[in-house]
Amino acid sequence: MLQDNGAGDVDRDFYALGLGLVPATSSSLPKKVVTEPRANNNVLNIKLNLKYNNSNNFSGPVWSREFGQFMEDSGKKVVEDESEKVSKEWVVFRWRANGMKSKKKEAPDRHMEIGTVLYDFNLNKEALMSFKTALELQPTVNYVRVRSHFYAGNCLYELGRYREAKEEFFGALKDAEKGGNDWNYLVPQIHLKLGIVLESEGMVFNACEHYRKAVILCPTHFRALKRLGSALVLVGEYSAGVKALEEAIFMTRDYMDAYYDLGLALIALGDVEKAILEFQKVLDLKPGDVDAFNNLGGIFLDMGRYRMAYEMYGKALVVWPNHWKAQLGKVVLLFGTGRIQEAKKVLKEALKTANRVELSDRIAHLKQLKKRMVQGKDNGNGVGAYVIVEPSKFKTAEETTTLRRDLASALDIRVFQKITKLHQCDVELVKKQMDENANVVDSVSSSAKRSIRKASVEGSLRELLGLLKPETFVAAVKAINQKILSVLDEPKSGKVDLCLFLAVIAPLCRGPLDKRKRVAYHALLLLPGNEGSSKIRKTDAQRYIKLLRAIYVPSLGATEMLEVPEETDTSMVSLTEFLAMFDNQDSGFGIVSTLLKLETGERNGSYVCASCRYPIIGSRFKEIKSHFSLCSHCYSEGKVPPTINQVEFIFKEYAYC
Repeated sequence: MLQDNGAGDVDRDFYALGLGLVPATSSSLPKKVVTEPRANNNVLNIKLNLKYNNSNNFSGPVWSREFGQFMEDSGKKVVEDESEKVSKEWVVFRWRANGMKSKKKEAPDRHMEIGTVLYDFNLNKEALMSFKTALELQPTVNYVRVRSHFYAGNCLYELGRYREAKEEFFGALKDAEKGGNDWNYLVPQIHLKLGIVLESEGMVFNACEHYRKAVILCPTHFRALKRLGSALVLVGEYSAGVKALEEAIFMTRDYMDAYYDLGLALIALGDVEKAILEFQKVLDLKPGDVDAFNNLGGIFLDMGRYRMAYEMYGKALVVWPNHWKAQLGKVVLLFGTGRIQEAKKVLKEALKTANRVELSDRIAHLKQLKKRMVQGKDNGNGVGAYVIVEPSKFKTAEETTTLRRDLASALDIRVFQKITKLHQCDVELVKKQMDENANVVDSVSSSAKRSIRKASVEGSLRELLGLLKPETFVAAVKAINQKILSVLDEPKSGKVDLCLFLAVIAPLCRGPLDKRKRVAYHALLLLPGNEGSSKIRKTDAQRYIKLLRAIYVPSLGATEMLEVPEETDTSMVSLTEFLAMFDNQDSGFGIVSTLLKLETGERNGSYVCASCRYPIIGSRFKEIKSHFSLCSHCYSEGKVPPTINQVEFIFKEYAYC
């Protein structure tokens, strides 16, 4: 969620609401309790004995197992006391299998058979040992090796060892390719599992590559289609995601998860009426689905259908009384309809279980409601009122005072920086990645050959943002895809120029401003026509700057992209000339100097904004006639106290308040 203050400061947001509540510092989200069938030891014994008595039992493809669900609802759980008994049985049968080592043809089969049964009973550590032993005893590529890799990957995934699981699945693919067409039936499922593991690591674009391969190899693989659609939605490719999800639903009409994700995608596209129908289909298949109720509540709330929203949130809380998202949705509803005391009571309950980070979207919604309620009047709770003044009435007292328009654009870029975490990425790492790819870039001539798929861009970003948690990385990639890659990939080919991409993100990375611009120049030196030169083509510099303006300041640069520089201009520009073009406030990207102020000046001060009543963080803008102060956000939006009636307002900027 894009925070309107750019900071994501939950405590500060609560202060602005004036509710007198403080969010919990940390908590564990409640989990649904799922009752699973208890494993039966006798069943395990029967399965193992049957496998020992039938040496050909494991040689054929088992479609029902390979093409079953994975991770969504595997249904293989074992109660701990039963698991201990099963482990004892496993020791006995493993000993029997080890005793057959002299029979080289049979031993790998036996270990594989034992492993699959143990895997069925959720004994993943023990099953993994059997699969590994089968691999050691079977050096020749055949069905045992392929399936051993495959099942070992499944075990490692469920043990949370994603990197090792990925290696096993790649091993399964490699052995399957050596086996010719014998393993075509299993290859789509290997790609599906690889995609799931990559998605767990936050590599969603790379996961999409494997989901696509699974669908190409098996067009009726509806689970791969659903996974593809859901993954595309995760990275902001909503239209493509909707298409894949609809195809998955066409193949199987009772695919509840596909209906649910389709509803989320349609909300993002603004088609709320159709989204309502999809969530209703989820409830038809599962009448008590709490998340469907919660999402319907949110839709009805945004539509102003408060009675329906209240009913949906109520149904969600009947099913799951401590569902914090439904509780917060109900808080927004009560708050928006003026039932403040009741809202505070529900909010207190929600804060006991809510995740601190995920509170931000609902709190932002509450803030907007509060602003609409108090605009033009003071509500008496310490939250100020304001009126919006047209830009022409805002003047600056000094040349060093930031213009209102420039500050608004810089604040938007600052928000993007924080979502993508680019401000935490050292620009020196960007240059290092350029240098590592320089040989590959220099070895090809045409830009078409130099372009890479979005999955490869994602890999480069993972190297730059390696410390991010998977869910945070996915959010960063989504924002970068929607703001940057969508512009760079104007032909919609799914490919972008890596050097140009690195040049575009360099000004937003961490490091001295001069170094950021030098790294961008270094990236442009790698473009076709500039290789081996100490200068870049003027047309490349012009295109780059227009690209920066179109991406980061679309209000200024959107139309400029239509003005293509003359290709006949063969002049070259040096670093000094490039920096002059870059820093130009009117035609360049000089706004980056304002961004630098925001980066270095985010410190709490002792002043309070006269409009929003927030403590001012960073620059303070003081009106020289009426002597009131505004925060950066209120200044950029033209908000002033309603009690002050002036023809124009003249502001002076104080960097640290």
